[in-house]
Amino acid sequence: MTQHSLSGVYAAAVTPLKSDLSPDLEAVAPFLAFLASRGCDGALLFGTTGEGPSFSPSERADVWRSALKIREQVPDFKLCAGTGTPSLTETIDLTKLAFDLGFDAVVTLPPYYFRKANDDGLFNYFEQVMRQAVPSDGLLFGYHIPSAAGIGFSIELLSRLKDSFPSRFAGIKDSSHDEGFTRTIGEKFGADLTVFNGTDSDFTLALQNHAAGCITALANIISPELKKIYNLFIQSKDPSVAQAKVSEQRHLLEKYQPFPPLLKVMLAHLYHQPRWFVRPPLVEISKEDEEKVIRKLSLLSE
Repeated sequence: MTQHSLSGVYAAAVTPLKSDLSPDLEAVAPFLAFLASRGCDGALLFGTTGEGPSFSPSERADVWRSALKIREQVPDFKLCAGTGTPSLTETIDLTKLAFDLGFDAVVTLPPYYFRKANDDGLFNYFEQVMRQAVPSDGLLFGYHIPSAAGIGFSIELLSRLKDSFPSRFAGIKDSSHDEGFTRTIGEKFGADLTVFNGTDSDFTLALQNHAAGCITALANIISPELKKIYNLFIQSKDPSVAQAKVSEQRHLLEKYQPFPPLLKVMLAHLYHQPRWFVRPPLVEISKEDEEKVIRKLSLLSE
């Protein structure tokens, strides 16, 4: 695996929302402290699980400022900001703000409205973001999730970005759920490209192919199991039993996607977090599905 200053297990954190669908700012830092207490080395705010595209720049800024309070309790807890939007100007502004606030890295989607943009166009987009918003010591990770964004990072695009910005373009969050892609980027870049796996069931495979860790939705509720895989792997021990358990949980829970409403229910049921709402167009999980998943998850835990 790749050792990096940000290596470890990260939650793609849910965003606490009140009944009026506004961010619950007072809940942000306590929730991050909960994640830290369960083994998370850091969190990504406003990724897919955090419903990132559903929030305005000012709302993101308010949540990010609230998140900084976690460092009063856990000084070394890493904070990553989701900053990618279809608007180049907005992405630049959000990325600048995240670094100005002192976030450790940004995780940036490609401009997902223009799904037929070619590598030249995507390179030009990220070149502008890098030059205008990422400081010399900043770290930007591309967010590769073509199933949701409709567009992603080719090997050629990753090579161009890494060659042009060898330190600032740090790597990618790979949520492709594509084992072939996982192996290809490991073989092509080795430790030169810092990769965070986004699919819990592929975590060990990713580590075997030079990943530095994971940033996943299910880390909101199963981070101890993910941390066990990570620790066993770095100790050169066999993580297969731990991975099998995580894979079972992942395969169960992914039947009830999208993850944000499901995870908010699970956090309330399993760990007595507030029952946070989701913002439209997402809808609350049905009572029937809620009861099913709680029952099935409890059977897996026996």
